[in-house]
Amino acid sequence: MTLAVATTPKHSSRRALIVAVASLLGATLFWAGNYVVGAGAVASIDPLSLVLLRWSLALVPLLAIAQLVERPQWRQVLAAWPWLIALSVFGLLGYNLLLYTALEHTDAFSASLINAFNPALITLAAAAFLRERLTRRAVGGVLIALVGVLLVLSNGDLGKLLQAGFGTGELFMLGAIAAWSAYTITGRLAPPLPPITTTAVQAAITVAVLTPLSLAAGGPALPSTQGAIVSLAFIALFPSVLSYLLWNRALTVIPAGNAGVFLNLITVFTALFTILSGRPYTFAQIAGGVIVVAGILLTSTRSRRGRSTAFFWRHRRTGNLEP
Repeated sequence: MTLAVATTPKHSSRRALIVAVASLLGATLFWAGNYVVGAGAVASIDPLSLVLLRWSLALVPLLAIAQLVERPQWRQVLAAWPWLIALSVFGLLGYNLLLYTALEHTDAFSASLINAFNPALITLAAAAFLRERLTRRAVGGVLIALVGVLLVLSNGDLGKLLQAGFGTGELFMLGAIAAWSAYTITGRLAPPLPPITTTAVQAAITVAVLTPLSLAAGGPALPSTQGAIVSLAFIALFPSVLSYLLWNRALTVIPAGNAGVFLNLITVFTALFTILSGRPYTFAQIAGGVIVVAGILLTSTRSRRGRSTAFFWRHRRTGNLEP
């Protein structure tokens, strides 16, 4: 999920700022809902079918909105097809397929806590592949976030983790954030493209790739209960379409670097959903989540010289932000 749009934040009224903040809250709330609702959806829809149906339903509104809002030069967009295919495979297809597979084996809260480590992993990937400089603050934030993730993965018992290893769901979730890191690095190298348009084209590629695979596997598995239909409709509309619109609208008022901090609310909202719904949670999850978010905030804050120490919030150019 890459972060930026091709717009410049404008000076605006207090009311516009309030609307922008509300838009960021709405976007992150819907992305958190993808974890909670997705965990329920995979009980009756297999992950491959869920990803295919999600982007099939979201494709038409994304294309219509891209045409109305961004009015893209489609020839120029499609000329970047190698980049778009790579972004689709790593992001909309790879990340989401691994995420929903993980949710078959672990709870939404744990998955969101592992996902919270993604910005730190991207920082490391940028240093390795893009020669981004790691500051002491960034390294410290990454290490703190890693401690939080290990606390979640081990449920507070690091010795048990060394003996038994990672669970199936946790392994798939680690694969998901690795896929998203690859997506983000690819997005850094890709030519600048309108974000909603890029998301729409990636959705089309994802549908084109998954359709024959799903048919070969005897699918897609259509939702058979009212709950499954509602879950699919929510996933296709709110985190797949509305979140991107709200986020990109907010970035016309709030700089991307400041808006990026709101991504930590995905884990916070998921935790609130877990608690309010009465689902079980552990002290290790809460403590680990706090540590992860603290580490990411440290990685994302500015140094005394006024430069952002986090690669993740700078120079975003193309693609979408959160699945």
